[in-house]
Amino acid sequence: MTDFTLVSFHLCPYVQRAAIALAEKSVPFTRSYVDLADKPDWFQNISPLGKVPLLLVGGPHGDRTVLFESGPILEYLEDITDKNLHPADPLERAKHRAWIEYGSAVLAAIWRFYSAADETRLASEAAGLEKMFARLEHVLADERPSSGPWFGGTAFSLVDTAFAPVFRYFDAFERIGKFNILENKPTIAVWRRELAAHASVRNAVIDDFGDRLDAFLAARDSALARRMITYAELPISSKQ
Repeated sequence: MTDFTLVSFHLCPYVQRAAIALAEKSVPFTRSYVDLADKPDWFQNISPLGKVPLLLVGGPHGDRTVLFESGPILEYLEDITDKNLHPADPLERAKHRAWIEYGSAVLAAIWRFYSAADETRLASEAAGLEKMFARLEHVLADERPSSGPWFGGTAFSLVDTAFAPVFRYFDAFERIGKFNILENKPTIAVWRRELAAHASVRNAVIDDFGDRLDAFLAARDSALARRMITYAELPISSKQ
């Protein structure tokens, strides 16, 4: 019998993708957490890029294979399970793979946003994110093959696993201030709400994820971190 271990970091959105897919496919797995600021030797010995996620695939004779990078891990899970999270149609499947890459580009833009050194750069990165989500709003509203709460309509897909971690960042950002990134995007708002309530998405992170993410953002030398300090010093009546 094959056993699976997902090597994780508490905040990594790419780990969340793998955890959501494993849960959606009802694949039992265990999790092993590493501190990426102090990587243990065993982890560095098996992780070619020094990153998470890793999926350790154990065979019946004690042998073990290490898969790295979320994309290949998700595709491997598609290959070995009966429940498919990609569309059956080859063209739709290719489109979904492309939008997963778009989700990765959004994550890169989010990194630039929360790392912005000053308010001018922060505003510029917010504007760039708004444009990315405006394009996504158009696709969700006008180009989906069927109605429903998920990216592809009625069926939960790997694109949903890719974007669920994206919206968790906005839970934190919206506790800090208004950045006009997701406003006036009603289809995205519904998608975000449905993802947040979905069991595999909820269970992909630990209970104190929000506190850990806030602490991570506040510790950076960035414009966003300085806003967090200012917000924390406001009287409660001003935060409503």
